[in-house]
Amino acid sequence: MTPFALAYALHVLAALIWVGGMFFAWTILRPATVATLEAPARLTLWPEVFRRFFQWVWLAVVLLPASGVALLHLRFAGFGGMPRYVHVMMGLYIVMLALFLRVQLLQLPQLRRAVAAQDWPTGGAALARIRRVVGTNLLLGLLVVAIAAARPQF
Repeated sequence: MTPFALAYALHVLAALIWVGGMFFAWTILRPATVATLEAPARLTLWPEVFRRFFQWVWLAVVLLPASGVALLHLRFAGFGGMPRYVHVMMGLYIVMLALFLRVQLLQLPQLRRAVAAQDWPTGGAALARIRRVVGTNLLLGLLVVAIAAARPQF
């Protein structure tokens, strides 16, 4: 495997894990939990779901810029030669990272505290805020994937 192929594979897999995980949670897991679980059980489930998923997101958060910089050097001879679409993708990554950190560091602790206190209305409100941020991040992630798919072929 060439260094380019390795960097590209790691980059695509990291994006797939992050964006695919959000897609699954938003379109499949959340509706299924709403349809089958009462609020206390549903609110108790989500912190554990986030804990497990965010371990993988942290891996993606590290792999995406590392593999992205490797791709820049292998394909475009560094930052100076990168095309506009790469600038856009990098900017969207930064926005997605900021939104992820908002959920991880600010909103998820609120949900955990509410669940621990069995304060279901507060927990429901916290989960709704998380859902909105994840929805925004999902849309941004899908946009990044669309940009990557529409880019000039290597």
